[in-house]
Amino acid sequence: MNTLNVMYPLTIYYDASCPLCAAEMHTIKETDFDNKLILVDCSNEAFNEPAFCPTNKAEMMERIHAQDASGQWYKGVDVFAIAYQSGGFTTLGKLWGSKTLRPFFSRAYPLIADNRQWLSKTPLPYLLNKMLRVCAPS
Repeated sequence: MNTLNVMYPLTIYYDASCPLCAAEMHTIKETDFDNKLILVDCSNEAFNEPAFCPTNKAEMMERIHAQDASGQWYKGVDVFAIAYQSGGFTTLGKLWGSKTLRPFFSRAYPLIADNRQWLSKTPLPYLLNKMLRVCAPS
């Protein structure tokens, strides 16, 4: 995925009711010094899909989605590649966007997303947060 074509800001629609999701997105946002990312909690009862959204709230709750300033929509692995790059986690962004690793991430992400509430009850959110803070740009 070439993140150079993304028009900022990028609005990321994620499940903030999931501790794993929230830990990851909020840690990335903390290093978004250029304010390229806007986080939107689609788990909120008051949330309504934005105009011209190609999907619905139920699908947005199943997988992470994002929309850039030009109206282009992204889903799943592409969102992570762009978000990490935008937050200054260049190496992690390149890993998520790697053509070599894409098949692995494309298979692993749905398994994680489908089990995120259960995974959130493990030390995984804490460990992910710690790992990201070690890798964080200064």
